[in-house]
Amino acid sequence: MWRYFLSRFLQIPIVLFIISLMIFVLVYVAGDPVAMMLPAEATQQEVQQLRAALGFDQPFYIQFWTYMVDLVQGDFGESYKYGISALGLVLERLPATLELATASMIMAIIIAVPLGIISAIRPNGIIDLFTTGLSVLGKAIPNFWLGIMLILVFAVNLKIMPVSGTGSWKHLILPAITLGTAVSAEITRLVRSNMLEILQQDYIRTARSKGQKKSVIIFRHAFRNSLVPVLTITILQMASLVGGSLITEMIFAWPGIGQLIIQAVYDKDLPIIQAAVFVTAVLILFMNLLTDVLYRFLDPRIKYS
Repeated sequence: MWRYFLSRFLQIPIVLFIISLMIFVLVYVAGDPVAMMLPAEATQQEVQQLRAALGFDQPFYIQFWTYMVDLVQGDFGESYKYGISALGLVLERLPATLELATASMIMAIIIAVPLGIISAIRPNGIIDLFTTGLSVLGKAIPNFWLGIMLILVFAVNLKIMPVSGTGSWKHLILPAITLGTAVSAEITRLVRSNMLEILQQDYIRTARSKGQKKSVIIFRHAFRNSLVPVLTITILQMASLVGGSLITEMIFAWPGIGQLIIQAVYDKDLPIIQAAVFVTAVLILFMNLLTDVLYRFLDPRIKYS
């Protein structure tokens, strides 16, 4: 088992190198950021001087070598717009993104798990049909549309929630609902399908024949054994929440990495883009590794080779 985890851990630098190469190539072909940094009336000499100062006049392989040497040292350079360390700025915004992703996931689990269990216990009933329809709707609704509707209803019309920004727990509710709705729908359907399958197993019928309480059968036997796939989707969705919160953060002016990336794309702030994507990739890789570790503790029957 430990050899498996060690091999997975040693794969991380290789994956990060490939991601770094892709980031650099995509940013390289996106165009010259010098034109965005200088005013329209700048002379050609000023453009050439700035391009030389930033190293953009060097060949591709030299730029990439310099980029990789700095990256190994944790140096993504200074932001063109803010004039400070790009990595430091990204790490400064990271807690806000993690806070939003965590709140969204907690909200999704609190809603999804009970609904999934109830739907599985009473399939094809009113609650099951309602939950299934709600899950399909939650998965289909675009989060940008949902976010705007929540703002119009609860912030503009009812005036019980703030429109955007941070400052209190109320600022977190609307963006967490917006970001977590699709995840909640996914987890609900997964819990329901797993519970339905497990409730038909022989050991569940044996437990019923022994006269065990219904709550014991549902939670100790059925739900516990359905946790492995639920855990998988939960951690993977958590990773997607961290990496996919761009639109939600922009709608609610949430000061996280997503908002920073979108603004950096507009400004062609290459160090910010590279640092933000790299940090997000590291988080997702370690979350995937954490999933494999938790597998083994939840289900000892799983063997790694």
